[in-house]
Amino acid sequence: MTPILNPILRGFNPDPSIVRVGADYYVATSTFEWYPGVQIHHSRDLKNWRLVTRPLRRASQLDMRGNPDSCGVWAPDISHAGGRFHLIYTDVKRYGRTTQRDRSEVSLRDFHNYWVWSDTIDGDWSDPVHLNSSGFDPALFHDDDGRSWLLNMLWDHRPGHRRFGGIVIQEMDLRSGRLIGERRKIFDGSDLGFTEGPHLYKRDGWYHMLVAEGGTGRGHAVVMARSRSLFGPYDLHPDGPVLTARDSPTSALTRAGHGDVVETPEGDPWMVYLCGRPLPMADCCILGRETAIQPMRWCDDGWLRTLDGSGAPVEAIGDQAKDVKSCALVDDREDFDADVLPPAFQWLRTPFPEQIFSLAQRPGHLRLFGRESVGSQFTQSLVARRQGEWRFTAETVMDFKPHSFQQSAGLIHYYNSTKFHYLHVTTDDHGSLILQVLSVLPDESRASACTAPIAIGVGPIHLRLEVDHAAMHFFYRMATDDAWTAVPGDFDASILSDEATLPYLPNFTGAFVGVASQDMAGQGIVADFDYFHYAERVG
Repeated sequence: MTPILNPILRGFNPDPSIVRVGADYYVATSTFEWYPGVQIHHSRDLKNWRLVTRPLRRASQLDMRGNPDSCGVWAPDISHAGGRFHLIYTDVKRYGRTTQRDRSEVSLRDFHNYWVWSDTIDGDWSDPVHLNSSGFDPALFHDDDGRSWLLNMLWDHRPGHRRFGGIVIQEMDLRSGRLIGERRKIFDGSDLGFTEGPHLYKRDGWYHMLVAEGGTGRGHAVVMARSRSLFGPYDLHPDGPVLTARDSPTSALTRAGHGDVVETPEGDPWMVYLCGRPLPMADCCILGRETAIQPMRWCDDGWLRTLDGSGAPVEAIGDQAKDVKSCALVDDREDFDADVLPPAFQWLRTPFPEQIFSLAQRPGHLRLFGRESVGSQFTQSLVARRQGEWRFTAETVMDFKPHSFQQSAGLIHYYNSTKFHYLHVTTDDHGSLILQVLSVLPDESRASACTAPIAIGVGPIHLRLEVDHAAMHFFYRMATDDAWTAVPGDFDASILSDEATLPYLPNFTGAFVGVASQDMAGQGIVADFDYFHYAERVG
């Protein structure tokens, strides 16, 4: 086979679920607060993947205005039964405080689980049916007797109890989404704790339970158990975790866990799972949690294992895998000539994109309407794409005429409301145009920093960002200039990572780069962007 280099979905693409329908494979991944909800990629060879749809794209399906950072759509599960595709997902409305232990004080959170379906993968998906709110990471299991079952982890908010309370199951009517009978707990998990992300498979009369455990950091793992009965008891895999990097701190792929298994038409099992690629010097995952894949094997004792039995994630797969040095790098210039947003881009939370941008009002441009402050959890005008490699350049040209210090627009490198770097144009108290960088930092002693204002002239301005691992630099030039001018200052890209955080906050997404506009005077001033060029570099 031709070599496969992991991750197969690079940049923020966590919590993969996979299904095969005939010769076609589909992987669904989490999008959290980014809109539209859920990314579904397609492949026929398990190597080359293409984004085919984001199915949750109507207000009747998903409205995340007010959702906190790293909430929204968690861990979608995709399956196919009865001639239809089925998608189960969680919309997280409240997260509260994060802790480092599975037992702690009261932890009140709100998780709502929904089901949607479609006859075709890229068609219109149904309006959602609310299933329950008892926990997160729901999944469907379709048994060979024609019955379908809903699984999810059980959230226990009570002090002194394991917050991750095990895996529960309940029958579901696949025509209406109605839950049938009683909810039963069928698996408590192993001693690793943080039991989540359940999937069930049936093979040779055994029910195989797969879960994620250990938390989604460096201790993450795929754990399996099996039972002759759907309702258990389930016996843990004799080897311990089936796949993990928890004991390999120097692994190129860390945080391996939250897996799902698919079989080829020939019956060969493959596992998709999330992973992280930390910066070599900073040990931070600015690319977020990504999706990897590798072949597995069913052994003579009936248990699933990696090919070599080590349980380790594999960076390269195939006959000449050791000779593969890098994947194909993205070099993508968008001129905004179409009337729809290019597929690489998303926005935040709102199901009403017409309130924050237009591709029709000024043809050939992405027009942003200045809305709430950058980092708003309701309606902020920010359109961006994932950072997929440690080294890249992003460039745009902007036509923007602010007349108040409350109006700004520009180029942004963004993780969430508590950490970003924003090169923007605004005005001073006299109405003169200025350019500066606002850095919002996950640092209690220094929450933000702003560079000295640079006076600029009237007219379109080119903005540029160069990122090299943790180092980043901004540049600008007026449309009449030939040479770029560096914005003074060295900026730290490592803060745009899961690991850099203020206390008790969730950090489950990844770095994006894009454009933004604010009008905190409420006048909706426009900023027009003629193109956006994103180019990854080797290294």
